Amino acid sequence: MASRPRSRRLRRTLLTALVIASVAVPTAGAARPAAVPAPPPPALGSLAPATTATLDARYATNRDAALAAARTAADYGDRKRAAALRAMAGPDRQLLSFDGRDGGRSVEVVGDLARADRVAVLVPGSDTALGSRRLRDGAVALQRQSGERSAVLAWLGYATPATASAAALTPGRADEAAPELRAFVREMRAAKPTARITLLCHSYGSVVCARAADGLPADALVLYGSPGTGADSAADLRTRATVWAGRGAADWIAHVPHLRLPLPFGELGFGADPLDPDFGARVFDAGTGGHSDYLAPGSVPLGNLARIVQGREPTHA
Repeated sequence: MASRPRSRRLRRTLLTALVIASVAVPTAGAARPAAVPAPPPPALGSLAPATTATLDARYATNRDAALAAARTAADYGDRKRAAALRAMAGPDRQLLSFDGRDGGRSVEVVGDLARADRVAVLVPGSDTALGSRRLRDGAVALQRQSGERSAVLAWLGYATPATASAAALTPGRADEAAPELRAFVREMRAAKPTARITLLCHSYGSVVCARAADGLPADALVLYGSPGTGADSAADLRTRATVWAGRGAADWIAHVPHLRLPLPFGELGFGADPLDPDFGARVFDAGTGGHSDYLAPGSVPLGNLARIVQGREPTHA
């Protein structure tokens, strides 16, 4: 019996240390450079009907918008950002939406969305920036693994927090992002009414998905590399989707205490571990890799994530 209070004290001490570190590490979240300016995005209509012709026209419009943002970034003197935006404007890129302002938002499609009967939405976590190569590479790997009838959408619809920041330990960014994700998935459901829609939510992205889950018209919700969701159980997410959870054996996020602490300026931590049997998620085998290895080509977690996208049973931990 005595070990339980000691365990609780240790977990609270660890979370306090994380809070102090996140605030003290050069106020990383608060001291970021001002966002590079960009032109307003083009006015786009509804995704429906999601035909090859309408999508191709949309992709062309958004490539032009990304190129215009690249020119603005170059004029501003940010050559690295300009290069990333020029890459996004390449003829092989399929941007379903693009907005270069305020750090940037985008949705990129990998695969043939018009013909897809399986749609996967990747919701990334901390430190994911506009033009992220890692996000795109992961989308490409997942689409190849999932098959030609699948389309993967890399959804960067919010300002992700920095890992070493207080924002990464609080639900504020997720609360801002959730309405955008909910609206996007509902629009996708209207455009693809018979498709299987899977949300794949990595790290802090799992907090975003949890905040958006209530009534979301998705078939599966996958929480991987999750620090928690802010919910005590899968049932508390109030979703009709099958909830899956997985974590790599070498993922550092396993050491984050699963607590929620009320503080004067809000709440810290995200509560229950989605892999805990009491949470009620279905657990899949996420392999032996680390926090950034889930979408690595040829990996166990990639194979299992693709099976979930396809509506097949993954291997279990």
